[in-house]
Amino acid sequence: MPKDVGVVDTMIGFPHDDMKAVYAFITRQTKDAESKEDFEFPAEYMFKDVPEKELRGQVDPIAVTIGEMDRWGVERGLIGVDDPGGVGAQALERYPDRFIPSMSVDPNDGMDGIRAMVRAHETWGIRAVGCFPSGTYPQVAINDKLMYPIYAKCVELGIPIFCCAGVPGPRLKFAPQDVALIDEVMYDFPELVFVTRHGCEPWTELAIKLMLKWPGLHYSTSAFAPKYYPKDIVDFANTRGADKIIYAGYFPMGLSLERIMTEMGNVGFHDEVWPKFLRTNALRVLGIDQA
Repeated sequence: MPKDVGVVDTMIGFPHDDMKAVYAFITRQTKDAESKEDFEFPAEYMFKDVPEKELRGQVDPIAVTIGEMDRWGVERGLIGVDDPGGVGAQALERYPDRFIPSMSVDPNDGMDGIRAMVRAHETWGIRAVGCFPSGTYPQVAINDKLMYPIYAKCVELGIPIFCCAGVPGPRLKFAPQDVALIDEVMYDFPELVFVTRHGCEPWTELAIKLMLKWPGLHYSTSAFAPKYYPKDIVDFANTRGADKIIYAGYFPMGLSLERIMTEMGNVGFHDEVWPKFLRTNALRVLGIDQA
């Protein structure tokens, strides 16, 4: 793994004091007792350590994230700026050269959500939107027609959507995130840039077939420690998919940058794949000058 790439992390955030409040949008539809009562992070059973737990009570959460980025060579991070007074908007104001703005979208918001996308694009210049189909309430599948106005607006604005695909970590129904559903979306929106999040398991082989088929479809490694990157995804990056696989972390939600970057060197990417994976694929997808 090269040390001088200037990593672009397409999923990074800031520690929060009240994690249960942050993840209430997920636990409002979970039913098991652990998710409802015990877990502060809804996918806690999957992670040995949750950095956000240890980082509560920070006077300056933005400084915490910037400090970790500096320590581990992350030049820029894709963050959410949904709330004008929120930590994401503050971070963008303080460090406009370090953070890239995006926003979360919920198809249940209808036209209000589309108008919010336009406002965020005009206000902050968002470079992407993110969606968690299994986490919407009621759940909305990747190919549901409620999603279509969002896809259309992404194409119109020239921005990608980062969308969770595969079995979700939180104990939610996975049907809305079946990777097969992406095929219909890419057929109907051939200009759309669609980046999967959170692994696509157990359908990584299908995800690869679809990436070969659809030019706008990409895969990001969010929520996976590098030692658990699916082998077929690594093999794909080393062969026909070097331009398709994008680095994403999961700090501070479930993984530390220390763990990610310490393990990263053992991922078997070819030398020519590393700069694309760590930096240039993300910049291209986000429409940012690679100079």
